[in-house]
Amino acid sequence: MHEAVVSLISRDHPVELPVWRSFWDRLHAGGLLRGEAAALLASLSTRMPDRVTLHALLASLDERRPPRPAGPFAGAVNIVGTGGGPATFNISTAAAFVAAAMGVPVVKTGSRAYTSRFGSIDLLARLGITPTTSYEHTRHVLEHCGIAFAGFFVYPQEVTLLARAVAPLDIRRLGSFVNTLGPFLADMPVAAQVTGLSRPRHLEALGHAAEYASRATGRSVWLAVNEAGADELLGFTANMIRAYENGADSEFELAPGALGLGTGRLGDLAVPEGGADRSAELFLDVLAGRCGRAARETVCLNAAALAVAGRLTGDWHEALAAADAVLRDGSALARVERLRSLEAAHA
Repeated sequence: MHEAVVSLISRDHPVELPVWRSFWDRLHAGGLLRGEAAALLASLSTRMPDRVTLHALLASLDERRPPRPAGPFAGAVNIVGTGGGPATFNISTAAAFVAAAMGVPVVKTGSRAYTSRFGSIDLLARLGITPTTSYEHTRHVLEHCGIAFAGFFVYPQEVTLLARAVAPLDIRRLGSFVNTLGPFLADMPVAAQVTGLSRPRHLEALGHAAEYASRATGRSVWLAVNEAGADELLGFTANMIRAYENGADSEFELAPGALGLGTGRLGDLAVPEGGADRSAELFLDVLAGRCGRAARETVCLNAAALAVAGRLTGDWHEALAAADAVLRDGSALARVERLRSLEAAHA
């Protein structure tokens, strides 16, 4: 059995960079023994790896990526959660549209649903929006619409190879680690990233990932957790933020009362019965401002976080007011039509 798998199972010592390199080489060559890929994923998903192992894992994947155009997307931000947690409408995707309407350049990464949640990629398909297929395509869409949704090209090829190696087992069930770490597997050169964690117990490990991302790319990374276990900021409960920037980390709390937000419950964010069609319908209602106070304020809080993380403003009250304004005047909903029109023009 490969040394990487043995070390992850035994937890005797960290898996360092040369061992990860060897594992990926063998995966690409089709030389793994039967069950090794499944064992690796199961071990990673059972217990998050230590700091050295995680940093080496991310570095080993980064060095295998194909070259991408130099330079980040100036001032762009990304909002992406780890998945899991309570099933709600697509809060982070709604916040991305709102932030874009506020003037914040947004490049969002995401995936299909890994739990009962309707994933961002699933929602975009219902809205008639196709994720971008390259960095050049992403830049083009961002310049014309102020927002772009990146496709699977941002993820390491090794994720696809692992999925093939464990078939017919489902990597979404076996490898929950991949989804949890997903926000840090996507290679998108943004200035800031806001990531919600549905499982606070993963905060330490994802803090290691955020530390790596901040040092390796220079981006500011915010990790957000709350007692409700949602992987987004909630407008009716306290949210704790751990921020990583310039090699340092800090913590602060966003309390609803201090921000002038009201009360609510998770049920206020739930999708009614009716499946994908109702999810898309509710999503558009939210962007049009046709939703309850808890839903509106939760979306506004997440959009405000993008504005503050992206340094559009440092005033939370100002950011919240701006987010509420673009929901009420239809600017957020208009971004959906702008994306659709751009696609239609190039069809």
